[in-house]
Amino acid sequence: MVKEDEEDFEEEEEEDYRAENRGNISAVFSVVSSVLSGFVRNWRCFKASVMLNVPSQSFPAAASQQRVAPAGQSRNKVALKPGHSLLDWIRLTKSGRDLTGLRGRLIEVTEEELKRHNTRHDCWTCIRGMVYNVSAYMDFHPGGEAELMRAAGIDSTDLFDQVHRWVNYESMLKECLVGRMAVKLSPALQAQTEKTESTHLNGLSAPSPLRLEPLSAPLPAKDHRPRYDWFQTDGTVNIVVYTKRKIPSSGCAVVDLQGDTLRVEMLLGKMSYLLYLRLSSEVQGRVDVQTAHSVGKVQVCLRKSVKDKWTQVGQPLELHDTFTQCKDRGLFYRDCVLVSKTEVTHDTQVLRLQLPPGSRMQVPVGRHVYLKTSVQGTDVVKPYTPVDQTLIPPAQSSAEMGLDIHLMIKIYPDGVLTSHLANLPIGATLSVGGPEGSFTMRVLRDVTHLYMLAAGTGFTPMARLIRLALQDLTLLRKAKLMFFNRQERDILWCSQLDEHCTKEERFEVEYVLSEPADSWKGRRGRIDACVLQNFLERPENSKCLVCVCGPTGFTELAVQLVRQLDFSEEEIHIFQG
Repeated sequence: MVKEDEEDFEEEEEEDYRAENRGNISAVFSVVSSVLSGFVRNWRCFKASVMLNVPSQSFPAAASQQRVAPAGQSRNKVALKPGHSLLDWIRLTKSGRDLTGLRGRLIEVTEEELKRHNTRHDCWTCIRGMVYNVSAYMDFHPGGEAELMRAAGIDSTDLFDQVHRWVNYESMLKECLVGRMAVKLSPALQAQTEKTESTHLNGLSAPSPLRLEPLSAPLPAKDHRPRYDWFQTDGTVNIVVYTKRKIPSSGCAVVDLQGDTLRVEMLLGKMSYLLYLRLSSEVQGRVDVQTAHSVGKVQVCLRKSVKDKWTQVGQPLELHDTFTQCKDRGLFYRDCVLVSKTEVTHDTQVLRLQLPPGSRMQVPVGRHVYLKTSVQGTDVVKPYTPVDQTLIPPAQSSAEMGLDIHLMIKIYPDGVLTSHLANLPIGATLSVGGPEGSFTMRVLRDVTHLYMLAAGTGFTPMARLIRLALQDLTLLRKAKLMFFNRQERDILWCSQLDEHCTKEERFEVEYVLSEPADSWKGRRGRIDACVLQNFLERPENSKCLVCVCGPTGFTELAVQLVRQLDFSEEEIHIFQG
């Protein structure tokens, strides 16, 4: 990958992740020593809500408390006090209470400093170079206080690896991060440092530097390339991808299991990370995908057809473990089944397509897919932007995401593809390729005012963008949609948009009709400078983004008018299929 691509990925993806960690202190780390020993005993990989790290050793580890103890021996588990369950601990971490004792600071910890925090009510420990204050977790730990105190005031990485190396330690104690361990200086450098600190200024000794604040030395360069690992149980094979960035709530994983071939693609902004393997042994046809959005992990769970031990996950195929720009990645198609058609307006339908059992597609907001079908012996392909089943659908677990694709399609009587789709029977097969598109979360960074200009089915990318903005953009103060149509009956999801306006004070919608009935009380006409001037406000200390989608003529005129209102190129995004 060229240097420019690496810099773009670093700026676009990693900065969001780092900025959030700085702002919330919660650099998402957790679990020490035998943390979660009680919780994981009855856990099943494909139902878990947290992601797993991957062991290179046997699973479970020989010393793990998950292994059944010999007859007559009990495992180290204590009865927790009422109000000290896992859910109670999660509530405590979200309460805003300072669990580190440092009031929001991240510090660099020396070995001497770490050793001083070794008591029941002042217990720090270090795992893989990071230090956590686990004092508040004592009464919540299923292994008991004594087990956790084994890690007090020391580097407990080895102790942790003996028991729970596979556990995701990045979720349980995310509010307990103290900071990182100080790097040990070499003897020569240490002598030089001591000599510098002993010099005198104006006859006075220079004060010793305080070790409670982060050092100014630059951190080692970070590898921004995603990585993957795998682990297995008797009945499952699990592949974990570490994207090294926060994942939007809409997800980013596209998984296709076809026979013994597994293809896993991560859509990370403008970049694509691909795993492509011929599996070592036969698996069942269904896959499960779990996504930990805040820490950027995606876990793919496969069920073995035969319960045996795999020595490797599979043989790499072409382009396996590659990281490149999305535009350079070829389209991959999978056959989907048309399971329903729902009428939206007199000429528009929502088609629900069900993916094969071995496929999951989490389409990032603003991306489109390609619909391909044979019409009179010729393959016809057209891009469509997926929508949710409704404007604000009920929350789904990460395992349920990506089972279906909903496409809002306007039927044109003389359209080759759309007229074919209108007559297509339920149960018919359509090929879906992608996703693709240039929209990334980068354009939404720090946006306070989001303006959307849509005409007709140009509304489709806005539908999911509205939900994403109101749900994920913490700085957003206002989201406004100006929706252009010919007649009132053409307005897509009109009642849902109106209902959402009444429930969400930050959201507004304004309809503009070019051929309204006499009874229409809203705005009339077409897009022009006067219409936009009052709509596109720019309050003080705001950061604005204008998104545009519609027919070519509408889009070109809209962008021209927005530019005339002194919006820069960086403040305009055009959705193009």
